Amino acid sequence: MLRYELTEADLAGIRFGLSPLGETGLSLRAMRDPSRYPLQLPWLARTEAARERVDRELLISLVDERLWTPDFLNPRPLSPLTRFEDELDALARIGPREFRDQLTAVHGAVPPVLAGPHARAVGRLVAALREYWELCIAPYWARMRAVLEADIVHRGRVIANSGLAAMLDGLAPGVTFDGRVISVSLRSPVERTGGGRGLTLVPTMFTRRVSAPVGADETPVLMYPARGQGVLWERERIPDEASVAALLGRVRARLLVALAEPASSTELGVRFGVTTSAVNQHLRVLRDGGLVTSTRYGRSVLYLRSELGDALLGVRR
Repeated sequence: MLRYELTEADLAGIRFGLSPLGETGLSLRAMRDPSRYPLQLPWLARTEAARERVDRELLISLVDERLWTPDFLNPRPLSPLTRFEDELDALARIGPREFRDQLTAVHGAVPPVLAGPHARAVGRLVAALREYWELCIAPYWARMRAVLEADIVHRGRVIANSGLAAMLDGLAPGVTFDGRVISVSLRSPVERTGGGRGLTLVPTMFTRRVSAPVGADETPVLMYPARGQGVLWERERIPDEASVAALLGRVRARLLVALAEPASSTELGVRFGVTTSAVNQHLRVLRDGGLVTSTRYGRSVLYLRSELGDALLGVRR
């Protein structure tokens, strides 16, 4: 059990962040044990050929049999706009003791592939992660990011409608919040307590439950499963509402149905198998007609069905 005791300052300073390096590191768990990540099997299939070209020996050595990864792969993101290269540059400067201690905390010892001179080991690590990112994550990052950003927008809506406690309680199974302490049920048998240093919440595509730093002294971070992971890789299959389709057209009607939750044009294009530019044209028409609203989040524009759109579909919230 992990317990973070949150002061008033901690509660006021709860923030969300996105970590491209963290997402890259967590994805290695799906590569090591695909059976544990059924929602990501389409991504594994799409990247199968690319994964044959990466430094698998090193990358797989970062994940143990419990699917734990060292904390240097899960840096605390400072904002939702964190860049992969910035995080990788910081990792390249990791000190020998920190590097060794974090690997030992996961594996009990430094894996042989990362033993030897520190500069050489870190150099190979950084090169392997950069290649893996470029081949297996970067081509899909815009789609992944859209899902992650939509999740953050959803959590913000929960806070606005139901309060912070409801949002924290709803992060994932095994997470509870009593107004002062957030408790997380982890597989680790070690009881840990922290707090007083803020809390960063990081949605991810590659966890089924909440994950947290391995080291007890790490700044509080909770990585939780983002909503809508599965639909990212599947085309939307929604029965057409005949009357709405006759009024708006089939594509716009399907988009309106899908926008019960925030989504970007990139994500919607993947789900419906059409180009992003075509989706944007339809979304502009729906927005101009007052059926959807839009908000900018970082570098993305997220769309959501409006009350008028709900009324048109006969939906009550």
